[in-house]
Amino acid sequence: MRHPPRLSALLAGAALTMASTSLAVMGTASGAAAAPVCTVEYSVVGQWAGGYQGAVTVTNNSAALNGWSLGFAFPAGQVVSQGWGGKWSQSGTAVTVVNESWNAALATGAKVTGGFIASWTGANTAPTAFTLNGTPCDTGAPPTPTPTPTPSTTAPTPTPTDPTTPPTTPPTTPPTTPPTSPPPTPVTGAPELGVTGNKFTDQNGAVRRLLGVNRSGGEFMCVQGYGFFDGPVDDASVKAIADWKANTVRIPLNEECWLGLDNIKPEYRGTNYINAVKDLVTKVLAHGMTPVVELHWTHGQYTGNSAGCSDVHASCQKPMPGAQYTPAFWTSVANTFKNDKRVVFDLFNEPYPDRATSTATQAWSCWRDGGTCPGIGYEVAGMQDLVDAVRATGAKNLVLVPGIAYSNDLSQWLTYRPTDPAENLAAAWHVYNFNTCADETCWNNTLAPVAAEVPLLAGEIGENTCGHAFIDRVMKWFDDRGLSYLGWTWNTWNCNSGPALISSYDGTPTAFGIGLRDHLRALTP
Repeated sequence: MRHPPRLSALLAGAALTMASTSLAVMGTASGAAAAPVCTVEYSVVGQWAGGYQGAVTVTNNSAALNGWSLGFAFPAGQVVSQGWGGKWSQSGTAVTVVNESWNAALATGAKVTGGFIASWTGANTAPTAFTLNGTPCDTGAPPTPTPTPTPSTTAPTPTPTDPTTPPTTPPTTPPTTPPTSPPPTPVTGAPELGVTGNKFTDQNGAVRRLLGVNRSGGEFMCVQGYGFFDGPVDDASVKAIADWKANTVRIPLNEECWLGLDNIKPEYRGTNYINAVKDLVTKVLAHGMTPVVELHWTHGQYTGNSAGCSDVHASCQKPMPGAQYTPAFWTSVANTFKNDKRVVFDLFNEPYPDRATSTATQAWSCWRDGGTCPGIGYEVAGMQDLVDAVRATGAKNLVLVPGIAYSNDLSQWLTYRPTDPAENLAAAWHVYNFNTCADETCWNNTLAPVAAEVPLLAGEIGENTCGHAFIDRVMKWFDDRGLSYLGWTWNTWNCNSGPALISSYDGTPTAFGIGLRDHLRALTP
């Protein structure tokens, strides 16, 4: 987010993968057998009292199909209540799954996998007879599987991956973490966060959501010569955040201030700046909240489309981080906090290489790989470079990776996501009422597939109306899916010129902030 005061103008414009729970063409399998014409694998992904989540994978071993129908019968009276990625129906014991328009093509050797929620009583015996377009398939179905317990307390409802036909009943909890009895007990205080399937989990294996606020100031005050933060960051002001029942505080940073470059006043750079950040992180942790340290403003001259400033220095949001300083920044930050996995790393605030480049492929390639990017006059550090810089220090901390279009576009995030040897990576997304992807249709089409595979945090949510009708919709959509979000911003700015949550650092909310505060309090018993 860009900032109102002293700043440039407000932007105006269970380790189970979801591959087994979303019906989508998965590609050609090598060595597909000539006979039978199809092969099916059936599995129980998770089971609880009276219900379970299942998955069915069919491989087409015959000629390519343009339209398919999978049929099978339940042997023990199971009843499907919801399926996704295909049109599910049931008559008696017979179940039929018909392709959607977007996954009708099934090449020779290709696989398609579907997921469902069903009820059961007595025994949950697996079906053994399947057909594809009426032709019997061979089955790789095991005996009734014993599910691996994973944390949750209520029966899950899946997030749809079908971009055109979401389920009639909105999903609630994504299905990679079906319930156990009893569920893991969440750790007390700020957790050491990891990734399990598409969920944030703590060191006990309990599912966690990140819900809270941004605390802006660390990105701009130092480079503008005013101090470390905008407003107080004493214990009372941090406690005021916790009193809203927030459990997460995102802390934007400036790479030149952290690295101690000589264009920053000596009193606000290097060791002094790092110690100020560490002190705020310590206070956030002391109040049981998760600190997210995030790189907001970076070095590198950009004067192209949507430039925030013409300055080479880290005095505004640049389209991408620069190779000259940003890997060094993350090496230093990771070394500073690597011994405390309660601290989360958010790699870069709001990439917008799409404004500089001419095609989506160029933008996403620049985003991941960096280097020489069309339209950007400095060497770029891609998201893979930054993940590598963090992991090279030995840090295992959770890493958040934003999308493009000011982090509002995740449409190709799964295709281009960086490789993480620590397997502790999640997606970050931002949304305001004036963004392009600012309605439920776009969220269903572009966010749901990402949230089905990896944890998703809306690192900034807000609106420029000084009201909260828009973020109410955002929070509803995210709550229904058990996802995470943080309000922008815990600063006493004029909420009519930008999303400011408070009018006083004692926690007095603005009309906009009332919406977030009351919602967070309602979520917490």
